[in-house]
Amino acid sequence: MNAAFVGLGRIWIAVVAIFLLAPIIVTALVSFSPSAIFDLPWDGFSLRWYQRLGRQSSFWEALSTSAWIAAVATGIAVALAVPAAIAISTRAVPGAAILANLLTAPLMLPGLVLGIAFLQAFRTIDLRDAALSLVLAHVAITTPYITRTLLASLHLFDYAMLDAARTLGSTWPGAIVKVMLPNLAPAVVSGGAFAFLASFDNYSISLFLVDVTARTLPVQVLNYLETGADPTIAAISTILLAMTVTVLVVVDRAIGLRRMDVS
Repeated sequence: MNAAFVGLGRIWIAVVAIFLLAPIIVTALVSFSPSAIFDLPWDGFSLRWYQRLGRQSSFWEALSTSAWIAAVATGIAVALAVPAAIAISTRAVPGAAILANLLTAPLMLPGLVLGIAFLQAFRTIDLRDAALSLVLAHVAITTPYITRTLLASLHLFDYAMLDAARTLGSTWPGAIVKVMLPNLAPAVVSGGAFAFLASFDNYSISLFLVDVTARTLPVQVLNYLETGADPTIAAISTILLAMTVTVLVVVDRAIGLRRMDVS
């Protein structure tokens, strides 16, 4: 009986996995279709839409903008989240629980609400630079991902190691740098990866802050779909999928995906 349940469980997992992966697989196949409509390549494979994508400079400019904004926002978010998480976990600041809730609050609000709020706030202080506005807004929405991941990792951290380091002559800041931070490295990488993807893929907030000089890829893709859809969108989606898989492989080779699981 148990073996039967295990077999049914595996079948159910396989069905769910196929259901979730099917749209991605279909999108990748459509990108190789010679047809001008969204159709599977029944009549042979073609690189037509990748060649067309190579001539779409607007996509590559938007990709570059999204990448550097996500990288800068993630770097700033890491610099803010690491000391904040350590201070919260060690109760080094008063009201640590309230601070933890405030740092994760952006995850609880709809993106459109945050987008309008950021737009109004930046207009109030007369901040007109779209790139800087995007970076600041994305820092606010990426910091919670890193903070939550670090807090989960710190919950499992053995603080006796800090006491041992201080007993051996290390200062409190030195013990944190030499003992705690190396143990947090997988959590920083995991949270940073989530934060980068959240920033890179953000549309609801970026929509209110972009202009002609700084337009992110999700906004550019949606604008392209409004003017006329063709499998070029499938081509850029497939490239992004390949980039994501490449990042996962690099992370796996560097630290191991199992070490990134801090939950």
